[in-house]
Amino acid sequence: MTFPIENPALQRALVARGYTEPTAVQLAVLEHDAEDRDLLVSAQTGSGKTVAYGLAFASTILGDEERLPAAGAPLVLVIAPTRELAIQVHGELTWLYAQAGGRVVSCVGGMDAREEARALNAGAHIVVGTPGRLQDHINRKRLNLAAIQVVVLDEADEMLDLGFKDELEFILNAAPTSRRTLLFSATIAKDIAALARQYQQDALRIDTVARNQPHADIEYRAVRIAGHEIELGLVNLLRFYEARGTLVFCATREAVRRLQGSLLERGFDAVALSGELSQNERNNALQSLRDGRARVCIATDVAARGLDLPDLDLVIHADLPTNKATMLHRSGRTGRAGRKGMCILLVPNSKRRRAETLLASANINAAWADPPAAEDIRALDQERLLSDPALTEAPLPEDVALAQQLLARQSPEFIATALIRLYRARLPSPEEISVPYQPPAAGPRALRAPYERNAQDRAPREHERAPRESVPFEKRQDGAPMTWFRASVGRKNNADPKWLIPLICRMGGITKAEIGVIRIFDKETKFEIAQAAAERFQAAAHGAANADMVIEASSPPGAGPARDLGPRPGKAKPARPARPERPANAKPNEQERRRKNKILKPR
Repeated sequence: MTFPIENPALQRALVARGYTEPTAVQLAVLEHDAEDRDLLVSAQTGSGKTVAYGLAFASTILGDEERLPAAGAPLVLVIAPTRELAIQVHGELTWLYAQAGGRVVSCVGGMDAREEARALNAGAHIVVGTPGRLQDHINRKRLNLAAIQVVVLDEADEMLDLGFKDELEFILNAAPTSRRTLLFSATIAKDIAALARQYQQDALRIDTVARNQPHADIEYRAVRIAGHEIELGLVNLLRFYEARGTLVFCATREAVRRLQGSLLERGFDAVALSGELSQNERNNALQSLRDGRARVCIATDVAARGLDLPDLDLVIHADLPTNKATMLHRSGRTGRAGRKGMCILLVPNSKRRRAETLLASANINAAWADPPAAEDIRALDQERLLSDPALTEAPLPEDVALAQQLLARQSPEFIATALIRLYRARLPSPEEISVPYQPPAAGPRALRAPYERNAQDRAPREHERAPRESVPFEKRQDGAPMTWFRASVGRKNNADPKWLIPLICRMGGITKAEIGVIRIFDKETKFEIAQAAAERFQAAAHGAANADMVIEASSPPGAGPARDLGPRPGKAKPARPARPERPANAKPNEQERRRKNKILKPR
């Protein structure tokens, strides 16, 4: 199926760019019913929305002509939420309208406003910008909207989430009311619907999003990892997959800065993308990914909004997304326009339940796995070396001459060993990672934390409690072996299982299911850890920095010789002399009479 457009210039541009078949959203906006109408479109990320609305307003500004008239006051205004998306849209519309004589100008924050003003003064057919910069140009009389025929709101939901409602209303009110308004959004929430009712007339609703269906071209995996080994797990994932392009998402700018520095030290070609960087730094980072100088980008959610990066095969959630929409937006950076992609969630033991809830809400069936081990990565490196193009391609004559000189000086084994050393020198070293503990899917009562008991597991009340049987301290009721540890906090530090258990899990990289009995004393707390996880727990807790609490191996409570809990020798109080008995017929004194009758003497 070809694009149903009659303009030869646009047809040639699409063919030259390699567009042979339209996507669902592109085909929908080119239907006869959508011509010259306002459109309210919801489409999946990576579905070709930019080209879709670029073709949708072609009939309005071109008509039956092949080329546009001389550039003057702009005919189309495209509003995007972020600088990167605006620059990306500018590039897409530039090649699409190049053969039609279209002139596209971008107006985004962080760039030289005076240069943008000169470009607007020289004339433009299409203006693409961010809300704040566009409003500034309108206020300064640099941008004239009198001739605007079409206004496009790209990623409208994100613009409202970022707080651009006032700027959008200002721009839409400044544009002629006779214009077409094309509103594109991933979801049509209440605020988007209200915006459409206010600024659109007889809009055609187009919905190409498959409800409750994950992206078919993305493979999802959830990797179990200890909380203190997330960075190590990320290193091994990058080394294992060796993707042409990888986007790593973090929750904060500080996490982006720290993670980029760590990857650079290990030898990865990594760039950062966050709101604290200047626009030139962000543009350079994206260009490094596009031309292959960098293969890893660490970014925040806002900075990576709407990005379409070529050869992006892998998306990694170093920090779990906050909700379903954020996860689908992040994951949608790969698997775009028919290409396959992979999305990996790094799930600490303490956040597994949250990750499962998140995946279930998005109807995603992710495969759970452990992080790649160092020995697996080294074995994969050997296979990659043997299939490297340098060893399979035909050598050049000058290379053969140099090889003969090397063979005259060294043995073939020595030369091959040197080649292996050179190959390994350019690869970051894989990290040794502990194997996460696998709790049973539905373990017995003894494998749950004390405060997770349900109704049938409650302890009997005092009047119905049976005599307690003696249980060996080294095993639990189900026979699972346990190991005792102690923490340097107790009742005097307000120790309580409500905050002790999460802290123990976080410091030791374990789950609540691996914690057994907890005994809180005045100055310390003793608790059980499943023996299968004890060694890993001790190593993690030793490396976790916490000045307020120290965790170390311990003997069980009560171990050692029995202690006499009676009065210490030499400390017993002398016997109290017996009070002489009163005669049976003795009259009570005044004090006894008052006490007996509870009569208070008046003051």
